Amino acid sequence: MALRDELLKSIWHAFTALDLDKSGKVSKSQLKVLSHNLCTVMNIPHDPVALEEHFKDDDEGPVSNQGYMPYLNKFILDKVTDNFDRQDFNTLCWTLCSRKNLKQGQLLISNDDAFKIWCIFNFLSEDRYPLIVVTEEIEYFLHKLTDAMGGSWMEERFEDYRLDSKQQCLSAWELIGLVGSGHFSKGMDRQTLSMGITEVYQELILDVLKQGYMMKKGHKRKNWTERWFMLKPNSMSYYVGEDLTDKKGNILLDGNCSVEPLPDKEGKKCLFLIKSSLKSFEISVSDKKKKQEWIQAVQTCVSLLRQGRPAPHREARQKRRDLRLRQQAEQEELELRMRELQTANEAKQLELENMRKALEEAAANAAEEERRRLQTQTELQDRYRVDLEREKTVRQQMEEQVAQKSTELEQYLQRVHELEDMYRQLEDALEDERRARQDEETVRKLQARLLEEEATKRAELEQIHLRQQLAISETEAEKQELERERVAKESALQAAMTQLEHLEQERQGALEQYLTVMKKLEDATNNTKTWKHKVAEHEGLLRLIQPGSKEQKLITNWGPAAFSDAELSLRQKQWQETKNQTTQAQ
Repeated sequence: MALRDELLKSIWHAFTALDLDKSGKVSKSQLKVLSHNLCTVMNIPHDPVALEEHFKDDDEGPVSNQGYMPYLNKFILDKVTDNFDRQDFNTLCWTLCSRKNLKQGQLLISNDDAFKIWCIFNFLSEDRYPLIVVTEEIEYFLHKLTDAMGGSWMEERFEDYRLDSKQQCLSAWELIGLVGSGHFSKGMDRQTLSMGITEVYQELILDVLKQGYMMKKGHKRKNWTERWFMLKPNSMSYYVGEDLTDKKGNILLDGNCSVEPLPDKEGKKCLFLIKSSLKSFEISVSDKKKKQEWIQAVQTCVSLLRQGRPAPHREARQKRRDLRLRQQAEQEELELRMRELQTANEAKQLELENMRKALEEAAANAAEEERRRLQTQTELQDRYRVDLEREKTVRQQMEEQVAQKSTELEQYLQRVHELEDMYRQLEDALEDERRARQDEETVRKLQARLLEEEATKRAELEQIHLRQQLAISETEAEKQELERERVAKESALQAAMTQLEHLEQERQGALEQYLTVMKKLEDATNNTKTWKHKVAEHEGLLRLIQPGSKEQKLITNWGPAAFSDAELSLRQKQWQETKNQTTQAQ
């Protein structure tokens, strides 16, 4: 903490004490007295005319703290040097503010102890006004006070106090009241409490790092004398007694100083030597533990001087403040992020609410669309069912007719059973063809090869038939019989051809009707493309039952055939040519 900041805290207490009506302002006459006393204590030449000149443009009324601050900085604090007694300065400010705020009758401590606590408060308080000391610093002070009184720190008692008071900070007078009430010194007398306050005051305010009785060897007489030593960061003073009334000397410390242990000699034990820039000092302590503690303490001071660092308690206070500032900055950043997240969350909630309303509207529209779709689907299914029933009826009629014709053909085949041996191979091929037709979807690629084999087989059978006809013609009697049979067969074949033409006409009509139905189904499919997509997306893919592939069925003398109309015409032509050749041969 800079010197200016330390002085401003004490001056703030004095300025506030002069504000009797708590209006935040102090009269000019009182500020003149305060400024004169401050200049006197801090060894600064006082210029009473400067104050009048500084406030000549102001109103006649009192001056606020903000109005007094420019004068204080320019004419007093800018001129101050560290060549005055800090305790006299604090005593002046304490005298002004304690009369107004301190209630001595309710405390277990003296006015001097209250002054020391007030100085400790200024040391530990935050650098903002009005001055307060936070919970962490209160706990730090009370912990050190308890250790100085020889007691044990009770975290539970501090937690209970903190829970009861529900305070996160205290003012100077609240801190004095807390210590003076004896809440944290139960079981100890007033003298022990006063000694503890003094020890903490010396450490924090006077920068006393260590103190105690030790034996010092004289420089002139070389005799050993007991002295009370007090170690500070830059010096080590020694007095006749611990009351500090008679100072006998001072050991100045700097970065070139050193301390080293000495062997026992002259009947003295636990010796060590302090070498300063001017002279060396031989010192003896009562035991090895104290010897090590003093050597370590002096070495710590020299190390701090070499590094240009402040006293350990001041450095620790600054670290605590920096940590609090970082935590406060992190907390503010966290709160800012939380506010941003909350704002984003509210915007998201609003967006979600709008989306929910939109989804509700979309759901209502979808429900209405679904209702219309279901209605349309029901109508289409009814129409499709009627068409299917009609097609089924037509198919059954065609199947009945085909069955009837098949029966007639079977009867015809029975009459010409003498030719069955000739066409046995053809029947096998046709049987293979019928089985291949049943598996048409899986063996479509093999159909062409089977048809080619069928054509080859039939050609061979035709050749066999021709050879048989030539053999029959050799016998006249057999020829006449065959002629009659041929005429009969030709008549039957002609009748069968007529029936086949009739069936072909019926099949063409059924095919046209089937194409009409398929056209209607295709139109219905195109018209319902939108709802089919929605049904597939929300309820799963709906597949309408459609009629299977129906190919044209041709009937031969040996049952249903797998060849087309062109192949049938070709075979009829070949049959007619064979017939004509047979007739010419006869």
